[in-house]
Amino acid sequence: MADKLAIITGASTGIGFELATIAAKDGYDIIVVADEPLIDAAARDFEQFGTAVQSVEADLATIDGVDTLLAAAQGRRIDVLCANAGTGTGGAFLDQDVATWRHSVDTNITGTVYLLQRVLADMVARDDGKILVTGSIAGYIPGAFNAVYNATKAFVDNFTEALRNEIKDSKGVTLTTLMPGATDTEFFNRAGMDDTQVGQDDSKADPAKVAQDGWDAMMAGKGHIVSGWYNKLQVAAAGVVPQAVLAQQHRNMAEPGSGDD
Repeated sequence: MADKLAIITGASTGIGFELATIAAKDGYDIIVVADEPLIDAAARDFEQFGTAVQSVEADLATIDGVDTLLAAAQGRRIDVLCANAGTGTGGAFLDQDVATWRHSVDTNITGTVYLLQRVLADMVARDDGKILVTGSIAGYIPGAFNAVYNATKAFVDNFTEALRNEIKDSKGVTLTTLMPGATDTEFFNRAGMDDTQVGQDDSKADPAKVAQDGWDAMMAGKGHIVSGWYNKLQVAAAGVVPQAVLAQQHRNMAEPGSGDD
């Protein structure tokens, strides 16, 4: 058993998988969680680095799911939390059933906020710990045809900024927001966006690079990190370009069938 523990959510694929790989390589025992059985296979991959690995299948859209995850730590101190779990909602909002968009809201917002409250309270009490939350540059852009997802990431980006200020007197605790752009993960397939321009774009970021950017920023105690120079330009433009124009630009990328143009 290592003397330090990291929890990584959404770790079965993509950025979360890469974050878990980095944590294990860095000598952390890890608890990895996802809402699918694939998390058990992922955990076996992480065992090659020689630290203790525990997998948890839980729905982090629910309070019970978050409690199940935290119970897996068995009271052990959590040194690092990578709150990465998230889900998208591609397509026209009016065509989505309530269960679809609510699951996105509850995963990206409710579960994340509850997990942060539980873990951060202990970290602040002992004045030690590091948290990385996966937000998104999508939070700066009105997300036509992925409207709920972008709005949830706007919440995450804003919430973590406010929370950093609230805990600023806890010098031993850091909260970092990772804000990637389009990344080459299962996100677009799961969101039903394979036929969109952004879904078919071959220039999406490497999740290993995004994860490393986030991990390095967290370890350095930075407040936030926008991964990738092009994404930095997009964030800068979002503060200048009219919101209606940004929404249309997003529509051009995310509208179903846009990848066929």
